[in-house]
Amino acid sequence: MLNNNLFVFKNDILFGILNEINFFKDYKINFEDNLASFHNNKEIVISVFGHLLVGTCLALLVNTDINPRARTIFRSLLILPWIFTAVVVAVNWQLLLNPFGVINYALREIGLIDEPLDWLGDPSLAMWSLLIISTWRGYPFIMVSFLSGLQSIPIELYEAAEIDGAGFFGKFWHVTVPQLMPVIYGVALLDLIWTFQLFPLVWLTTGGGPGRVTEVLSTMTFRYAFV
Repeated sequence: MLNNNLFVFKNDILFGILNEINFFKDYKINFEDNLASFHNNKEIVISVFGHLLVGTCLALLVNTDINPRARTIFRSLLILPWIFTAVVVAVNWQLLLNPFGVINYALREIGLIDEPLDWLGDPSLAMWSLLIISTWRGYPFIMVSFLSGLQSIPIELYEAAEIDGAGFFGKFWHVTVPQLMPVIYGVALLDLIWTFQLFPLVWLTTGGGPGRVTEVLSTMTFRYAFV
């Protein structure tokens, strides 16, 4: 009986040690996944800056004094990415970025690449491809917001700056930017929040892969909760 108790005691110790080892292995894997997702959050911030840059440039472009009909057409075309849902955007960009898709075909035809690139499957290209997709989908909100802000700036301010000898960049930096600051702060904060919540675009294009290269907080949470 003593031997049996000793055997059970040794087994309990052995199983306890194995459970501890498995716990620390799981903890290490979860920690690495969490670290990858938080590391990729900086790409989300880069995406927001991309939205701001592209949106600002296009807002300045469509705010120029051109033919009203042409300006209306340009505005309608440039706002199209904002109309589509994230699912539609993800599916269409998957088709475009497919190794046998239109983008690879066009790049091969003009001689920029020799072999098709797996834009969403290559670890070195996946995150940059996702940033391009996110920027394309997110810039219209910035463009429309900045355009409304630009049209509310009094023309007298630009005339005074021009009298003082300011050129295009001088007027932009000393007149446009200060006048748009309230709009910039507001849309940048909203865009940052929405970009962090943009789960469908990441999940439907890369699923957080390849590996964990494009894993973000929302996809990691979904994976642990439901997958």
